Amino acid sequence: MRIAIDMMGGDYAPKESILGVLSFLQKHNDCELILLGDEQQLREGMGDTSFLPVTFVHTSDEISMKEHPIKAMKEKPNSALVMGFGMLAKGMVDAFTSAGNTGVMLVGATHVLKLAEGVLRPTIPTPVPQIDGGYSIMLDVGINADCKPENLNQFAIVGNVYAKEILGLDNPTVALLNIGEEESKGNLLAQTSYQLMKENKSINFIGNIEGRDVVDNKADIIVTDGFTGNIILKFAESLYDVIKVKRNIQDEFLDKFNHRLYAGVPVLGCTKPVVVGHGVSDKVSFAGMCELARKMIMTDMCNKIKDSLVAI
Repeated sequence: MRIAIDMMGGDYAPKESILGVLSFLQKHNDCELILLGDEQQLREGMGDTSFLPVTFVHTSDEISMKEHPIKAMKEKPNSALVMGFGMLAKGMVDAFTSAGNTGVMLVGATHVLKLAEGVLRPTIPTPVPQIDGGYSIMLDVGINADCKPENLNQFAIVGNVYAKEILGLDNPTVALLNIGEEESKGNLLAQTSYQLMKENKSINFIGNIEGRDVVDNKADIIVTDGFTGNIILKFAESLYDVIKVKRNIQDEFLDKFNHRLYAGVPVLGCTKPVVVGHGVSDKVSFAGMCELARKMIMTDMCNKIKDSLVAI
């Protein structure tokens, strides 16, 4: 399997991306890594690569975090982001990862690759630490600010496949994030979504959960719109910064809200595996992004998501 990596994306690239790639290759010898970036910097940083399954692809353009996605992709065709998606779309690689401009990653995933058959909208899940030490996933957390009930119902189906294939859960429970547990609670989006998910026989729907239940082991999959999900995600990150960083309060559970622990997240619903990393990704994060891409390839997750939607 071949994984393309944007080696220049992220605040600490290429130093940390190089260390992450080397760490990943120490564990896995079944992958060829296509390293996109400034070839001279990469070769100098990695040293002798004659014994490693890597291929360098030089990129002369670089897209910064603040650039407009569509404009940047048109004006910088020789950037790692644009070339990576081009290689993935043409079947030259099996997956693409980057900690670069998130907007470009989303545009590339939806417009260069296209969505899988049956997918209405792509979605991004995020791990949510649970008080008992485990994790649930929440989706969507940012791509889809405005959603329709059929979108949330589909997020539940897609999240169900992800939880089974990547997290190894046999029959994951699915809950809808709402302002109350009762079936009649919430706005029109929540009420209608509840009915669709209740009638959906392909998921193990357990009903509504409230904001206070998010970390209380109530569900394996928490479904919400991207507007709400992103607010919760950013609020959790801010709490971590205040409690751990600014006030220096030590707590094992709060440690799990450190976003640096999580390598990257997949864009679910694409025809090929795409993994988006955080802008502050370090060597552990880059290695983890490669791990996730590898697992998505091995489980054929993209096709399984498509099959799960076609079967409905």
